[in-house]
Amino acid sequence: MTLFPTRKLPRADLSTSIMGLGCAQMGNLYRLTPYEEAKGAFDAAWDRGVRYFDTAPHYGHSRSELRLGTMLGDKPRGEFVVSTKVGRLMVPDATIGEEANGFVAPLPFRGVYDYSHDGILRSFEDSQKRLGVIDPDILYIHDIGPVTHGEKDAHYWSQLTDGGGFTALARLRDEGATKAVGLGVNEWEVIARAMDVFDVDVAMLAGRYTLLEQGSRGFLDRCTKAGTAIVVAGAFNSGILAGNRKFNYDEAPSELLARVETLQQVCDSYSVNLQAAALQFPLAHPAVVSVVSGARNASQLNANADWIEEAIPADFWAELKARNLVDAEAVLPDQAS
Repeated sequence: MTLFPTRKLPRADLSTSIMGLGCAQMGNLYRLTPYEEAKGAFDAAWDRGVRYFDTAPHYGHSRSELRLGTMLGDKPRGEFVVSTKVGRLMVPDATIGEEANGFVAPLPFRGVYDYSHDGILRSFEDSQKRLGVIDPDILYIHDIGPVTHGEKDAHYWSQLTDGGGFTALARLRDEGATKAVGLGVNEWEVIARAMDVFDVDVAMLAGRYTLLEQGSRGFLDRCTKAGTAIVVAGAFNSGILAGNRKFNYDEAPSELLARVETLQQVCDSYSVNLQAAALQFPLAHPAVVSVVSGARNASQLNANADWIEEAIPADFWAELKARNLVDAEAVLPDQAS
């Protein structure tokens, strides 16, 4: 078996495989996923050389952490990297219905936002128990920022600053309970705000640096200089780059559909899979250490792995830039060192 290449986080004694498995589907995201099917995705990932796995208490209202922990329990601890998240405490709630927050048949727990010092420590301890891993490698603050909290953004941000949330993260890192800390969000601006007041080792950025949008490119350049690693999630932009018409979890506007159609035409002319280009593009930026994609079953996982490994000619990337289909300053895969 050949392992995927790894990249080291500049600020931590930690390396991640360049392909990671996102485990929201283990929590029944959008539809039921039987344990055997989820285990098939995990086993295929392991067999293909993936060694980075990301989860969160929010996924399935604890189900994803429980499932992933069971699967990782059969593997040597030193051979994988696992990340989870803080910011929601899962409290018992017998009124949870058959679907909540996009998860089908969630476990009977309700997420309560808490970014305070004690809230983060409690969330971390709860995740240790669900995962059966005493030292998760990466701890992300989950879903902080205006996109999630709207008018309550300042209230929850103050829990991280005045309420000691950042202090708790630093304590866990300094004590060796986790190797790296940061944010897992859908907006790059909140990561930049955090970097102004806290030493961010790594951030998971969903959807904002992809083949379809590079508005965060300048921010990623800042991360490179600061030594803050970026894990890219949502490289398919909710699926618009993988064959559906969704963007940011909603119906895509016509101008984006037209842009994707043009990207597809260039792909066809070079016999390149659009999904392969979507997964490989963000890896070219020097701040990016891994691209994390979800997979519901072994077939989906193997498809993602094949696309990551697909050979793409340098002329293809050059044409994308020549036709203004990517940012003029974006680093292309054939230019990455």
